[in-house]
Amino acid sequence: MDAPVSIGQSLMSKHLHRSNEKYNVLRAFISCFRKLLVGKENIAEPRSEAEERVHSWIQALARSEKSLTFEYVQSTERGLSFKEAERRLLEGGQNIPIDHNFPSWWQLWCNAFIHPFNIILIIMATLSFLASDNANGIIMLILVMLSVGIRFHQDYNSSRAAMKLSELLRSHIRVQRCAGKVIQTELVVQIDYRDIVPGDIIHFSPGDLFPGDVRLVTSKDLIVSQSSLTGESGTTEKVADIIEDPSTPLLELKNICFMGTSVVSGCGTGLVISTGSRTYMSTIFSTMGQEKHTDAFENGLQCVSYALVCIMVLVVPIISLSDYYASHNLGESVIFGISVAVALTPQMLPLIVNTNLAKGAIAMAKDRCIVKRLSTIQHMGAMDILCIDKTGTLTTNRIIMVHHMDSWGFPNERVLRFAFLNSYFKTEANSPIDDAILAYAYTNGYRFQASKWRMIEEIPFDFVRRRMSVIIERDLDSIWDEQGSYFDTTKYVITKGALEEVLSISTFIEDIDKGISLTLTPKDREVVLQKSEELSNDGLRVLGVAMKRENMIIKSGPTKYSALESDMVFLGLISFFDPPKNSAKQALWQLAEKGVKAKVLTGDSLSLAIKVCKEVGIRTTHVTTGPDLDILEHTEFHEAVRRATVLARLTPTQKLRVVQSLQKVGNHVVGFLGDGINDSLALEAADVGISVDSGASVAKDLADIILLEKDLNVLVSGVEHGRLTYGNTMKYIKMSLVANIGSIISLFIATMFIQFEPLSPRQLLTQNFLYNLGQIAIPWDKVDDGYAKVPQGWSATELPVFILWNGPVCSIFDIGTFLFLRFYYEADQVSDSEFFHSAWFIEGLLMQALIIHMIRTEKIPFIQDMASWPVVFSTITISAIGIMIPFSPIGKLMGLMNLPLSYFGFLVVLFLGYFTLGQVVKRIYILIYKRWL
Repeated sequence: MDAPVSIGQSLMSKHLHRSNEKYNVLRAFISCFRKLLVGKENIAEPRSEAEERVHSWIQALARSEKSLTFEYVQSTERGLSFKEAERRLLEGGQNIPIDHNFPSWWQLWCNAFIHPFNIILIIMATLSFLASDNANGIIMLILVMLSVGIRFHQDYNSSRAAMKLSELLRSHIRVQRCAGKVIQTELVVQIDYRDIVPGDIIHFSPGDLFPGDVRLVTSKDLIVSQSSLTGESGTTEKVADIIEDPSTPLLELKNICFMGTSVVSGCGTGLVISTGSRTYMSTIFSTMGQEKHTDAFENGLQCVSYALVCIMVLVVPIISLSDYYASHNLGESVIFGISVAVALTPQMLPLIVNTNLAKGAIAMAKDRCIVKRLSTIQHMGAMDILCIDKTGTLTTNRIIMVHHMDSWGFPNERVLRFAFLNSYFKTEANSPIDDAILAYAYTNGYRFQASKWRMIEEIPFDFVRRRMSVIIERDLDSIWDEQGSYFDTTKYVITKGALEEVLSISTFIEDIDKGISLTLTPKDREVVLQKSEELSNDGLRVLGVAMKRENMIIKSGPTKYSALESDMVFLGLISFFDPPKNSAKQALWQLAEKGVKAKVLTGDSLSLAIKVCKEVGIRTTHVTTGPDLDILEHTEFHEAVRRATVLARLTPTQKLRVVQSLQKVGNHVVGFLGDGINDSLALEAADVGISVDSGASVAKDLADIILLEKDLNVLVSGVEHGRLTYGNTMKYIKMSLVANIGSIISLFIATMFIQFEPLSPRQLLTQNFLYNLGQIAIPWDKVDDGYAKVPQGWSATELPVFILWNGPVCSIFDIGTFLFLRFYYEADQVSDSEFFHSAWFIEGLLMQALIIHMIRTEKIPFIQDMASWPVVFSTITISAIGIMIPFSPIGKLMGLMNLPLSYFGFLVVLFLGYFTLGQVVKRIYILIYKRWL
């Protein structure tokens, strides 16, 4: 503590040293290998040196007086000058945390390269080179480089596009800066969060994300969500005027707010003490890695990959031994076994999956929908429940004030006056409600002379109290009211908020006729609620207004607000109209057609929610409210959530519980569309979190998808793209497994009954190479009309059953070819191997090229349904190349020969038989299992 400035400089310089790019790339590379080889580690590792420095730095500032804190970061209570802030930005770099940095090209290349199938191919290529089979080794390496190269190219382009799209999502922070050469003036300006530097003083309010680690300077009823760090949905209270004890755990510090956490309620100012890679969040994520939840589809792909590896380990020795039994050449048998393993490997799996997702992201971007995480596109296809907020989604969010009335329903200017003063003196960002009140007063000629009042204190809005209050008093220079009467200087507490919450703190009710305040009786309360119900049934949103004179001195402390918001005088009601969107009804109908059920989760009253939902076509036969849910038992709660289509008066925590209930108990894939601070917990928990570009910062940060237009029709398009992506991915997986496993079975049977290899390793690898090239067009295929009408999710038992049904069909016709060659052409001797190889090479390639047309649709291929032109073109091209190779000089080098025309006549009959039997098996399979892809 003796040299605070030097300590701060030393810590910052060491943080900068630790965040160099080379270190990050190396760490990412090692992390990838660790995950590949040993999977997830459960052993808790001690904190790294960098993390220990951050802990010490934050703890030191939390235990220090505010004046010392400013010295540590070399700042002042007035903030930094613009020149000093610019210097620090140039010296320390932009405020971009490690986990938000876009990957370098080295990281992208590592991600593209490190895949189980690529590693297997490299090992096999190495074995081929050791066995002096250089040609096979080169072909395997070409397959690897082709897959890695294409995937790297796509990821690199996607990364660049994401960098451009991120410009649309950047958030601005209110920062206090000082300007002026002689007399410095404090200014509050808005700057991009990336330009925040240590020493800046930021102003924050509900919905804001902290752009760095912050030592609080002032706070007012500040409640913060730290779920981004702790993974828990709870909130914590933060207080500026406190000096922490050395034994307090880091995440329990009351006067420190961490980067990435968000303001739930309250407001204040804070001194930024760390930014970028020097923050607590960035350091722990860079050390530990951020484990992301993987869904059933991602887990299924991993299972497929490793199941094929296991099959490969079993099949290769058997194939090699069988070939050795026939050829008695161990070296050639080993190379043949390696080639079979390559043929079994779906090398294009990572490429096809990523191409499908990237294509879906581009298509959604054209529909004004930004995808922040590619795997979300698959979740969109599987989504079967969409939870939506009412305001701005079902309604236009262009709120118009309609009524200002007393407790008995008569127009009353006094109610409007106090509602106006409450909205006028609100220091937080005005909501549409406040804008509507101010606009109504101004446009209707009311002159409430707000300039003759001054605000003393504010009690911010939060989603538990559901109200906000201001404490104001008459200016000492203007103590006469509008009628020329003397007006006392007593302080006034004015509260505006949800009607039930305002009534709960009201003890009196104003009688306009008598000019006195009477005790609020249960009958009066019933009259007010009945009037509110009538207005809500007309589609109006209703708020309550209350006030009281307060002579007490405003004291600091967290308990003062509960005392101020008590024994209020209830003044009356104000109502608002938010027109339903014309497009909402059509969009909800289209979503319902696609199997996506809509549930409305709102904080508004139940009667208003029901009115709006009826107008947009949502059923309201089963409805409930947050207070009703709270009194239910565990089982009853889940049943109520399952049945209800409208859930009103929900708090943020209740919205979270509803989403989690639908996921865990209902086993649904849940989407959540929201743009407010109160939606943040549910957005983070949902399988598909959706927000809009005009939403709160915390909502945009937690969302997986950002809509540039708050229109449900954009989501309809997103669901279609998600299901198209899933369908094309499943085509490749199923087709590849059926073709590869069927081909291996056929090769094994042929090897057992002839005296030579059915195909040489070079021929087998060339066939596999051409087949893989033909698969690249799959992402550009279309799906059946009915496929996108139902949610599509991964089934763990579906693939093995599908292979058992369809794999033998391919093998039957492969064996038919083998029998035809053996008995018609008598090609079963070593001298006939060149003819047999040529015939089997063409038949195998054509079979694999045509399988996609059988697998891709439930209908009869080429008759009831045609593939897209890229797939048809790819099939024709690859088939033509395969047929021409035996007749070309390349074929001669590969040991192939010309084939008689009669053999191609046989192939026509063979494939007609394959499509006939395959279609019969397909119809029986669909009849039993009710689905195909």
